[in-house]
Amino acid sequence: MKKVAWITDDIYLKHDTGIGHPESIDRLKSINKRVEPLKNNLIQISPRFAIEEQIELIHHPSQIKEVKIHSQIEKPIDADTVLSKESYNSALKAVGAGLEAIDGIKAGKFQRAFCAVRPPGHHATPTKSMGFCLFNNIAITARYAQQNGYKKVMIIDFDVHHGNGTQDAFYADDTVFYFSSHQAFAYPGTGEESQVGLGKGVGYTANHPLMPNSTDSEILDIYQNDLPKSYEFFQPDIILVSAGYDLHESDPLAMLDVTSEGIRQIVREILKLGDKPVVFMLEGGYSLYDLGNNVALTVEEMLDF
Repeated sequence: MKKVAWITDDIYLKHDTGIGHPESIDRLKSINKRVEPLKNNLIQISPRFAIEEQIELIHHPSQIKEVKIHSQIEKPIDADTVLSKESYNSALKAVGAGLEAIDGIKAGKFQRAFCAVRPPGHHATPTKSMGFCLFNNIAITARYAQQNGYKKVMIIDFDVHHGNGTQDAFYADDTVFYFSSHQAFAYPGTGEESQVGLGKGVGYTANHPLMPNSTDSEILDIYQNDLPKSYEFFQPDIILVSAGYDLHESDPLAMLDVTSEGIRQIVREILKLGDKPVVFMLEGGYSLYDLGNNVALTVEEMLDF
């Protein structure tokens, strides 16, 4: 059995988006309930608060200030991106989960980690919070990993929505490879196959849009054939995964028909790439029971595969 860290905190339940918002407290409650039977096999870790200097590895100081002020006065950033009094602190600890994962891996305490965090992060660009996301948790984790000796970072994003913020952060960078599968023509409208990077970053972004109603076979073709080629080309030191479970067939915010077994196989394909550290960071997923179930099966694969 592999050593796997489970990194989460009750502060994430204090990021209150209000009644009817899909990115709700109930998401994490569902996850915690389904993962509870597995916790004896996990190394349970509490995240720390990231400091502003670490947030600035990706985000402009004015954006950090905006999130802080909007949280204090409970003012939305936009119609989708709602904040409450504890949202800023929750966001700092969402970033902090990734930092703890890197520290634990660096210290040899474990080689795999799942960060069950909220708010999510992959839509947050270096200058704008959007799409339920305040700070880009996985992008900051990538830069922190590089500070700790993991010079080549591969980010794999299987959320149904394209991670525009993560792509923006590394679009002209040849030290971070961004690999995304997502539903075509969905929010936020980015992630075309032609978007492959800029300048020295050309060839280090790979987008694989899927047509609505695509099934396991279409997405597994990407993870069984395209992903290994990108991995072999880049030869990363560490893999970070934006784990968005809204690709599931039951999700109310998307139109892919990927089953839980399909998700299990995606996770397995990622884990079999090579003997590199892997950190999964929760992104989307809005069908409550299936979200919990799919996170649990991810953790099962991380423990056993």
